[in-house]
Amino acid sequence: MVPQTQLLQSLKAVFGYDVFRPLQSEIIESSLDGQDVLAILPTGGGKSLCYQLPALQREGLTLVVSPLIALMKDQVDQLQASGVAATFLNSSVRAGEARARLEGLERGEYKLLYLAPERLFLPDFMEKVKRWKVAALAIDEAHCISEWGHDFRPEYRQLATIREHLPEIPVIALTATATDRVQKDIMEQLHLKEPARYVASFNRPNLTYRVLPKQRPRRQVLDYVSRNRNVSGIVYCQSRKAVEDYAAALQEAGHKALPYHAGLSQADRAYNQEAFIRDDVQVICATIAFGMGINKPNVRYVLHADLPKNIESYYQETGRAGRDGLPSECLLLFSAGDIVKYQHFIDQMEDEQAARIARQQLRQMADFAEFANCRRSALLRYFGERSAEANCGSCDNCLDDSEEADVTIECQKLLSCIFRINKAGYPMGLNHAVDVLRGSENAKVLDKGHDKLTTHGIGMEHPADYWRVLGKQLIQAGYLSLSDDGYQTVELTTQALKALKERTAIRMKRIETAAVASPAARSRSKATGIECDEGLFEVLRGMRKELADGRGVPPYVIFGDVALRQMARRYPRTDSEFLAIPGVGQQKLRQFGGQFIQVIEEWLAENDPRDFEPSGFLDPAPVRKRA
Repeated sequence: MVPQTQLLQSLKAVFGYDVFRPLQSEIIESSLDGQDVLAILPTGGGKSLCYQLPALQREGLTLVVSPLIALMKDQVDQLQASGVAATFLNSSVRAGEARARLEGLERGEYKLLYLAPERLFLPDFMEKVKRWKVAALAIDEAHCISEWGHDFRPEYRQLATIREHLPEIPVIALTATATDRVQKDIMEQLHLKEPARYVASFNRPNLTYRVLPKQRPRRQVLDYVSRNRNVSGIVYCQSRKAVEDYAAALQEAGHKALPYHAGLSQADRAYNQEAFIRDDVQVICATIAFGMGINKPNVRYVLHADLPKNIESYYQETGRAGRDGLPSECLLLFSAGDIVKYQHFIDQMEDEQAARIARQQLRQMADFAEFANCRRSALLRYFGERSAEANCGSCDNCLDDSEEADVTIECQKLLSCIFRINKAGYPMGLNHAVDVLRGSENAKVLDKGHDKLTTHGIGMEHPADYWRVLGKQLIQAGYLSLSDDGYQTVELTTQALKALKERTAIRMKRIETAAVASPAARSRSKATGIECDEGLFEVLRGMRKELADGRGVPPYVIFGDVALRQMARRYPRTDSEFLAIPGVGQQKLRQFGGQFIQVIEEWLAENDPRDFEPSGFLDPAPVRKRA
């Protein structure tokens, strides 16, 4: 058992932090105790530290399976900048360099080795691994192993066989997005032995969620990027053509923007991604081919110009905004036409089970886009978590001032209709219940005998769309549940049965009002940043870019925006003050402390320091008062 004090000392000395984030300490201790671990932490929640810090406490090598080349290089760059012996092996490494790294592994020079899953199963590679005194195995993006996950990768299925070769080592599987079903599938497919399972909150409080009706989308995208000209953002599109069109339009409007999609050459994709990561361009227009494993912490917005295929993808893609914890925004442009396009692709699928799952996931995503209540609560509920607040204060619906309406009678009608349909035979979908409520005599209603139900035709006063939207609100509010078998049958929850029995009043946003807030809603969000001396921050950011370019690494490898803002807030002028900045460890103090302190002193020689109120954001040190 490694003492907590030792872990905290290593956390500060190497990574520059004084405290762990939620669940990190528990996950690390379980892993060091030799347990298998499944860790579900949100994007930006510090998953990497959960295997990196234990690796420094162990004798031997920690293998890290990661799906993307860019992620491996990024993680290794950051570890090496913090003084950790880490390396990676993949197709981007030239033969001579690969041999040198393999020789270093044979000599035991490294604490962490990153590689892709298929690398492990190359001929004779596992025999090499057995010689390297492997102490632990970490599997990042573990949802890739599950067919129920949003990014299934067949090569991940082979990872379970590693246990046959290395039966005694502990395994830690990590991901940001996994429903309960996917979590169980991960544990089963990886043959985890009585794993400790840690599921952190899926809530990203610094993100603001907004949905706008898609109207002249090119103009909407151009206007939005123009309002956010000096920050980094991602524009996600459904097709390669849309990616190229948006990138060209943004470039023509004077923005530094580049495209990213699978139709580009590998060299062009690598160049464009690197330019974005290094802050040489502000905007990347991309298909879903871009993003998994991108560790750029200062993405201030993610704009979906088209509807994502499922909520897991939406959650993961929006999660690329604000990884540093600073306020960021997620904007989705939505139109029913997106659903039609995806439905066409689904109809071409030969695997009926896969098509059924895809239809269910698409419907859930569309329901989210059309939802009239708290979007944050809806996201959390999808992942099995209940929000502590009815109003999050940082999504368009919660910031919307529209009044709620009493819909008790309408809800009783719809809930009663679904109850009687299910009691008469077996569950049906929401659309069927709407048909019954509206008095339809279509073939399905007549075949089931549902025209004989007492609820047949009692909802004629509202159009079908009204009832469908109300049904979706009841699903999101927890009164109705959808089956997860791909058929999307609907059933009453305990909450609904209680509401019917006790005639509980139900109020919801008026259905005729759009679930959209004005752009001004951003300013009323609860998310708060780090107030600092913006002039000094820009000077520090410029020096960070120069240092990063000189070393061939992204700027955040030197310091993240949080660290720079704290420097521009606290004005550290001694080594001890500089070391107190979040993200500054001993190695970075030695490498960069003198240069940054000198710039701060030069700034203060010409400018008065400013006073700031305590922010509560990684701000434990007293604020420096004006001399």
